[in-house]
Amino acid sequence: MSFNELLLDEEARAAAEEARIMVRDEIDPEYLRAMDRDEVKFPREIYETYARRNLLGIRFPKRYGGRGLNWVAGVAAMAEIGPLGTACGCAYVMPDIVGEGLIRFGTEEQKMKYLKPMIEGKLVAAEALTEPRGGSDFFGATSKAVDKGDHFLVTGQKRFVVGAEGADFFVVYVRTNFDPQSNPYERISALIVDRSPGVEVDYLYGLLGTRGGGTGKLTFRNVKVPKENLLGPLNGGALVFNRMMVPERITSAAPTIGGMRAGLELAARYTDRRKAFGKKIRKFQLVSSMLARGVTLMDASVGMVYQAALAADRDDPRIRRIASEAKRFVTDSNWEVANLVMQMLGGIGYTNVFPVERAMRDARLCQIWTGTNQIMDMMIQHDYYDEVLKESGMYRKSEMDAENAGAEEEKIYDDDDMWRVIEREMK
Repeated sequence: MSFNELLLDEEARAAAEEARIMVRDEIDPEYLRAMDRDEVKFPREIYETYARRNLLGIRFPKRYGGRGLNWVAGVAAMAEIGPLGTACGCAYVMPDIVGEGLIRFGTEEQKMKYLKPMIEGKLVAAEALTEPRGGSDFFGATSKAVDKGDHFLVTGQKRFVVGAEGADFFVVYVRTNFDPQSNPYERISALIVDRSPGVEVDYLYGLLGTRGGGTGKLTFRNVKVPKENLLGPLNGGALVFNRMMVPERITSAAPTIGGMRAGLELAARYTDRRKAFGKKIRKFQLVSSMLARGVTLMDASVGMVYQAALAADRDDPRIRRIASEAKRFVTDSNWEVANLVMQMLGGIGYTNVFPVERAMRDARLCQIWTGTNQIMDMMIQHDYYDEVLKESGMYRKSEMDAENAGAEEEKIYDDDDMWRVIEREMK
């Protein structure tokens, strides 16, 4: 059963099919179990499998190791990776996230040194955003890079860096403008920082889920970073960040629809076999209703993800809102579906006999990372207000369809309106 057929062209269907077959036939279940036991610190073996199949960064140009496909093909492949869990999903999508910064803002030298070998699986990248003092307060970064002429001297800490344990280089956001009166959006820069003795990586988090993905803390101890490793303009880290947020949010959503499918297929098979009170439990209305709810959420999520992919391909001006909506809706749906699947399985779903409890642990993080879903709400409402209030006559003015639409004296929006009405009626 595939949710790709209706929405994909031939190239995208082929890429999705390759990813599906790889996930079905080439990934050892014991390796995934070892990751969840934290015996594997980073899934490099799986990452190299992605690269060997030429499935990393497929939307990037061929000269950099990609396939020159579009975002729609990219998310189709991501959806097929989803059943492997969020740690393997992160490893798969990180080239899309870091690659976005490199392809949009990188020099040709940076693209050849970092983007190409990353897509070929020879280098692993990670993005360092969050600091101990705050998560979503990104522009308040305290990690700093001091200009030393031919290089920057970087000090500070980042935490919750997915892939830190396995990364060969990091895209790090640091403060480079130290004027206290400066605009917060003009204070930071993006740097490419190679792994070196001065970059201390601690794998120390006991995570609820997404285990084996290499999540760790970075400490930069007077790290010398060459000036040529500046990504984008000096003090222009906001430009890089805002662009990279689009793939971050789309890639947070896309793999989870594959995770939903895996869980719902498991639930359908289980409820078709499990009997209670003399009949299959799928025959009970409450059970079948839960399955219907889950399938509907999955299919709605597919639509949200592909809409975001199309918007990204077309560089639509609404892309930030649409990507934020996809991340918000799809990751919330993923969490609900995980709960529904566990409920359909009952007590056995709460054990490690089935991978449902692992899927639930994984799903919870998706609502937090790349900006919490509450931050997504802030982006969505902000951008929608901008869109609506800037429109002039594009759509039907439906408020005029009311029976008493012309009663302007009743349309009171503030105190001034109220007093104007009162003064008019007193005359």
